[in-house]
This record gives sequence, C-alpha cells and structure tokens, in this order.
Amino acid sequence: MRRRRFLALAGIPAGLAPVPPLRAAVPGSGVTPPQPAPALPLTDTTLRRSSLTALLQGQTTLVQLMFTGCGTVCPAQGLLFATLAGRARPQPARWLSISIDTLGDDPTRLRAWQARFGLHPSWLAAVPDTADVDRLSEFLRGGPVKAGTHGTQVFVFDAQARLVHRTADNPSAPELEALIRRHSGGDSA
Repeated sequence: MRRRRFLALAGIPAGLAPVPPLRAAVPGSGVTPPQPAPALPLTDTTLRRSSLTALLQGQTTLVQLMFTGCGTVCPAQGLLFATLAGRARPQPARWLSISIDTLGDDPTRLRAWQARFGLHPSWLAAVPDTADVDRLSEFLRGGPVKAGTHGTQVFVFDAQARLVHRTADNPSAPELEALIRRHSGGDSA
C-alpha cells in the first residue's frame, strides 16, 4: 500500500513500476522468497492481450525465453515443451514460450513455430512489448542480462504467479516433471 502511494506521488503507475532488484540468481535452484511476476503486457497467438501475471495464475507454469528465428537451442526447447505439454499427469501444468524478438516475432509466427512441434492447449506462446523484453529477461534470470540474449533455462511459477525456481541450462524432462510435482503440491520434497 505504501509503495503504491510513493509510486503514485512519483507519477509511476503501479503496473509500470520497476522490478525490485533481486539477489543474484543461482541457476538450478529455488527462488527464496518466491518473486511475484511483473504485470507486463503480452500478446498471445490468438491476438489476445493480457498480463504475464494473468497468464501465470491458477496452476504451475513453466516458462522459456525463445525466438522463432533461432536455429540452435529454441527448437530443442520447443520440442521439449510440446512433448511435456502433451503428457497426461496428475498435476496440471501450463507451458509458456515467450519470444524475445519483438520486432521479428508476432502471434502468427509464434503459432507456426509451435505447430512445428505439435500444438497443445496447455502450451501457450506470447510476445511482450519491445520496451519490456530486457525487464522481463532480468526478472526471470535474476539480474542484468545482455540485451536480446536468452539461454536454455526454464523458469517455474506457482499457481499464485510467483517465480519459485530457475533451472540450470538444458533441464531434462524428468527434472521438469519433478518440479511440476513439487510446485503443484504433488510432492513433499
């Protein structure tokens, strides 16, 4: 409440407030305390505009950064997300691919990229506004990043849209399934 009042006095709408600085991120570890996702606007493959927070709420969501013109790591991660999104599991999960190429990727290109690997209702793809790409990358990775770069980490959000885990690079399918169980309440570990 107090923070919103100060932001209002500074002329900064609450939704556009800077993301608070995070402690240095340790890939492959939990995020303590869990970090609420910023309410950045995204456009999905159906041309629907919504906030990152709205897309993440309600169930465990795994997020990757990608771009459709990537010919190295993005296709492998796309295939991983499509494969896991198509699996039946006791704990529901959502998969979200977010493009960092806001000038080259649009909803149509994102949908075609997803179709290469297999479309699944639980696998979403979206693109943020150009001004928000670096802010989103820094939030996900837990610190400053070189503009326009991405890695092969997966970022796990709980049902309250809080970042709870950053994987190391190239997580395996069994590792991601274990994270879904852990953060969906299906595993006590």
